[in-house]
Amino acid sequence: MKVLITGGAGFLGQRLARELLARGSLKDAQGTPQALSELVLLDVARAHDFGDSRVRTEVGDIAERDVLERAIDVDTAAIFHLAAIVSGQAEADFDLGMRINLDASRLLLEVCRQRAHVPRVVFTSSVAVYGGDLPAVVQDDTALNPQSSYGAQKAIAELLLNDYSRRGFVDGRVLRLPTISVRPGRPNAAASSFASGIVREPLNGEEAVCPVAGSTRLWLLSPRKAIESLIAGLELDGAALGRQRVLNLPGLSVSVDEMIAALREVAGDAVANRIVRRPDERIERIVGSWPGAWDTSRAERLGLAGERSFADVIRAYIADEGIVLG
Repeated sequence: MKVLITGGAGFLGQRLARELLARGSLKDAQGTPQALSELVLLDVARAHDFGDSRVRTEVGDIAERDVLERAIDVDTAAIFHLAAIVSGQAEADFDLGMRINLDASRLLLEVCRQRAHVPRVVFTSSVAVYGGDLPAVVQDDTALNPQSSYGAQKAIAELLLNDYSRRGFVDGRVLRLPTISVRPGRPNAAASSFASGIVREPLNGEEAVCPVAGSTRLWLLSPRKAIESLIAGLELDGAALGRQRVLNLPGLSVSVDEMIAALREVAGDAVANRIVRRPDERIERIVGSWPGAWDTSRAERLGLAGERSFADVIRAYIADEGIVLG
């Protein structure tokens, strides 16, 4: 089976690639495991190929048709479309956000339609498609009402993928990812970057800024569970999804104060006390428009699962990164 990952050099793209290579196979549309024959990693920077002969790296702008035509052919059976401009950056640079988050997504679907081979396509969406006056728990049929350019771009791309699937051009599925925490590395331009920073930096012995109120509630998922969900979402039977190709992924509904309390529980006072409260109106406005809890019963019925506690998320991050607590 030939598989494409857009955003293949990114954090999730590299983790997903590593996991796919380790598994060695994916279920096809009939539910039969097929050996992974080729894994194409497409990004604006060259992805790590893990020294594996099954990996082919492609460098290019995903908003250019010739780049996508190099990456997608009639043998491409599965596509994980992860490439995106993150929330804060998309809000700061409208043209770039539109070009990558919307125009490139439509172009990818168009190349698939041109190839006429109906690949399975996983599109990662976001809590940012919601906003405004939300219920305490967002339901599957809660109206989309994005309050940022990023959210609007993701919402439009969701609708496009649903329609391309209805028309039989692709076998698509939209996975609305919760905020991923804890991400290793340095902060990025996402409005939700602090959700990793207030754990990662204190564990590294550094001060971390919390830009939102402690009562702010987030919907979170660990990197481990995010990768599990992406693969499980791709392997779902399209018939089980029907006309509605969107799934709100299971995760944790947790307040910022609860996150800090979990860090204190796992790592102690000295680590948790490295967090400094410094409100940022721009971040609060964006993050505050997102839902803090989702009804994920449909995804759970289809076999997807989230976390049990944020303390468990922190422990998994410590184990994965080899952090030694003092």
